[in-house]
Amino acid sequence: MAARFLSARPPFFSAIVNGRHRASSHIRPLASALSWESDSSTKSQRKLIIYTKPGCCLCDGLKEKLHLAFKLPGPDSLHDVQLQERNISSNHEWEKAYQYEIPVLVRVLADGTEEMLPRLSPRLNAELIQKKLAAALR
Repeated sequence: MAARFLSARPPFFSAIVNGRHRASSHIRPLASALSWESDSSTKSQRKLIIYTKPGCCLCDGLKEKLHLAFKLPGPDSLHDVQLQERNISSNHEWEKAYQYEIPVLVRVLADGTEEMLPRLSPRLNAELIQKKLAAALR
């Protein structure tokens, strides 16, 4: 099973708990350079997961806008948010749950369960995506 954070592909583990996926402890923060950082800095940060699959134009469009939204400064800054990308093709449970819904954004709650966020319109610009995600993560 593989998950990737935009350009990296470390392995992740997910278990179903009460109909929700339990998140892995291997989620890492999004740095300004979009690189992996140490696990020690992840404890106080907000966490998002995007479920995608290769060849999905909606997924690619959202990932591009997320890149931009995460770089934007301001009161709704997402610089402390950890973003993990999961390829649903690599896990039967993810594929079964999200095959007709991708791209899917979920936030990871404090207990490790995942809560699906409302779908973001492909027409939203990076600034509106930043505002909507910041509000959803409050």
